[in-house]
Amino acid sequence: MSQGFDYALPALRGTQAGHEYFVAMCPLRLLPRLFIFDDDEIPAELRAQRTLNQARVPEIRDYITDNRDSYAFSAITASIDGDAHFEISSHHESLGTLKIPMTSRFILNDGQHRRAAIEAALELSPELGEETIAVVFFLDKGLQRSQQLFADLNKHAVKPTKSLGVLYDHRDPTAVLARELAQDVRPFRGLTEMERTTISNRSLALFTLSAVYQATLALLGKRKGDDVSERDRAFAGEFWESMTNIIPEWRMASERSIRSSELRRDYVHAHGVTLQAIGLAGHRLHEKHPSSWKPILEKLTELDWRRSNVTTWEGRAMTGGHMSKARQNVQLTAAFLMDVLDVLPEGEQPRIFSELPKPTRNLEPTGKDINHE
Repeated sequence: MSQGFDYALPALRGTQAGHEYFVAMCPLRLLPRLFIFDDDEIPAELRAQRTLNQARVPEIRDYITDNRDSYAFSAITASIDGDAHFEISSHHESLGTLKIPMTSRFILNDGQHRRAAIEAALELSPELGEETIAVVFFLDKGLQRSQQLFADLNKHAVKPTKSLGVLYDHRDPTAVLARELAQDVRPFRGLTEMERTTISNRSLALFTLSAVYQATLALLGKRKGDDVSERDRAFAGEFWESMTNIIPEWRMASERSIRSSELRRDYVHAHGVTLQAIGLAGHRLHEKHPSSWKPILEKLTELDWRRSNVTTWEGRAMTGGHMSKARQNVQLTAAFLMDVLDVLPEGEQPRIFSELPKPTRNLEPTGKDINHE
């Protein structure tokens, strides 16, 4: 290392918008020393980054420590406020060593939660310190430049849909099960939107993969990442098949004798809020009657699932004539279904049903629904 330079990182040099930038491989043990967060007390207009959300850090930390052989992170982006120097190697003018004085100030433009989680993971597993992460360094041109860089990096970021997250998740056992159900079990086989958040009227799909996932989590009483046994898998498949026999419109959709768009327009059972509520009620039913749940489930055949039945569904699956996936709507719909099945937990019915608004007699469904997923 040349005198006066305290950090020497192997790097590639490139150019964007006429400005040099560098991609370096940084040992994880260096991250806490290189990147110090802006003081939370500094006003937002004088910072180049949002304040750290500490609640996100443990989840990312556990992702690293629980997946030591397969975790992966995209590059961190930072600005250097200091006299950095790029020393060209003998092989190529874009290859070399980025040398940075210890007196330099580093500003994280993207990746602060990854950096905080890596620091937390190092406390649990110090041996991670020799592993590396890519860091894209820009030479700082002042606070305005760093703030603009933060805005530009986040302006065009698009979070993947919940369904796409389930589709590509191979670690979560329930995500794996949801994909299997979507391929093998009515009413999901050939009727599941595997990627998008909403379902268009032209689509054959009845539910999104995210809705199938959430409903199956509820049915099995699981949380994301929990193990799924073979008994769980068998019950989930049997339960959803049984529901297809109980709800004739689901069976008709699987036989292509009715359009899925017509079901979403006319019935509450063709929406994620009701699917998840059915899962919650099914879990309670199986919990209370593990060997005789199937005949009791037949009670749901007596329900009028039409959206025009506002006396039943307004204030539960619907709010103001719209289908709603809000947590309260899911819970109230589930409580109603549990009551029909006579499995509502003792003492819970008066509290839950006292929250229900009185239905409006002339209220008609509008078809404009809240949160399809």
